[in-house]
Amino acid sequence: MTLLDPGVWTGKIFDGGWVAADGGVYDVTEPATGGTLGTLGRAGAADAARAARSAAAAQRDWAARTYEERAAVLRRAGRLFEEHAAGVQDWIVREAGSIPPKAQLETHFAASLCYEAAALASHPQGLVLPSAQPRWSLARRRPAGVVTVIAPFNFPLILAMRSVAPALALGNAVLLKPDPRTAVCGGVAIARILQEAGLPEGLLHLLPGGREAGEAVVAAPEVRVVSFTGSTAAGRAIGEVCGRLLKRAHLELGGNNALIVLPGAHVPDAVSAGAWGAFLHQGQICMTAGRHLVHESLHAEYVAALADKADKLPVGDPAGGQVALGPVIDEGQLSRIDDLVKDTVAAGARLAAGGTAEGLFYRPTVLDEVTPDMPAYAQEVFGPVAPVVPFSTAEEAVELASATEYGLSLGVLGDVGEAMKIADAIPTGLVHINDQTVNDEPVVPFGGVAASGNGSRFGGPDANIEAFTETQWVTVRGEIATYPF
Repeated sequence: MTLLDPGVWTGKIFDGGWVAADGGVYDVTEPATGGTLGTLGRAGAADAARAARSAAAAQRDWAARTYEERAAVLRRAGRLFEEHAAGVQDWIVREAGSIPPKAQLETHFAASLCYEAAALASHPQGLVLPSAQPRWSLARRRPAGVVTVIAPFNFPLILAMRSVAPALALGNAVLLKPDPRTAVCGGVAIARILQEAGLPEGLLHLLPGGREAGEAVVAAPEVRVVSFTGSTAAGRAIGEVCGRLLKRAHLELGGNNALIVLPGAHVPDAVSAGAWGAFLHQGQICMTAGRHLVHESLHAEYVAALADKADKLPVGDPAGGQVALGPVIDEGQLSRIDDLVKDTVAAGARLAAGGTAEGLFYRPTVLDEVTPDMPAYAQEVFGPVAPVVPFSTAEEAVELASATEYGLSLGVLGDVGEAMKIADAIPTGLVHINDQTVNDEPVVPFGGVAASGNGSRFGGPDANIEAFTETQWVTVRGEIATYPF
């Protein structure tokens, strides 16, 4: 069985699901070649409204089903992701510009998320509370209802499934709006897998589209929770709307993450970690190591070695051979990366490696003689760029790492005791000692603080139950209570 033959997806994924009638159709483009991979229907506001109503109607029956039924669907979905991994991976490589190992990680992660969600369906979801009255007092978790999931282009499968899977397992219905640039591997693949897994109709609605669809799936009155992964600017706008409409918003946003290299660190290992953290998936990761803070005793050696590694990394079409970096997602992203690098060099930085592009292929770039006010250091680049800044004391490293609006991920390489002290002093959602900044697992709470998110977490039973359910207080008396009047 082939789930994802190239073609035209403009009809219903499920009966009662999306029909992209409002926005017409658009071509799915392969960034490495500029070729057309297929055609998708573009959802509009009316599509989103219909989907929300359908989801709310279907959700009531789904929530009433046993945890065994919901778990079985998620287990089958996990097995299907494993069985059809090669086909889904091919789409991730071609549609998202991912190298094959990154695509393999996505399908493995998606299967694991399904299995973890299956277990979540039977996880304890309540507490017995003390009461001053002669009664039982309970707090139980109930499905939120309809959940909107808005996912980005960079890890399109993982970053959709980490919300879709637990939301469904806990008895919710889902409106999924993938980034239109990766709506097959981040949308159609998910819908087809869950359809084959036996998910009842009306519970998952796929709505590929742009801003109009995004605004509609947030504002729909049936939606109670919005799970958004994307830019800080878009997250702020969604948070404002959700606040006005009294909806819960789980916002996982941008980052400008520091990798701190302490004195005495083994430079070759530090450079390997730094290159992976800065250049993986062309730096298009919210956890990318965007600021390399290196002790002055190692600074020159680190820059030289990182630049040498960057110069030797192969860049090209990930579908055409073994490469370390593929294309960035589109011309707009390429221009932003290139402008930030050029503006930083114009401000006085030294280009130690990279800084050039051929088509959408941007060379891994190392910048030296950088100051904290320079654009490629001060802003989230979302590209394969490693600005390096020296520091002299631990206190200076803490000050440099903390001087950002973001608070997502931190890596500290070197002496563990010193690293722990530094990590304690820097506000961030994730800390990795003797590792680079890009890390995640299906079972861990994930999220940032400040401009990197509102502190909500995905992953693990506690965080997922908190994210996709509401608390209900229940009391039970043996007899009807009496009152003075």
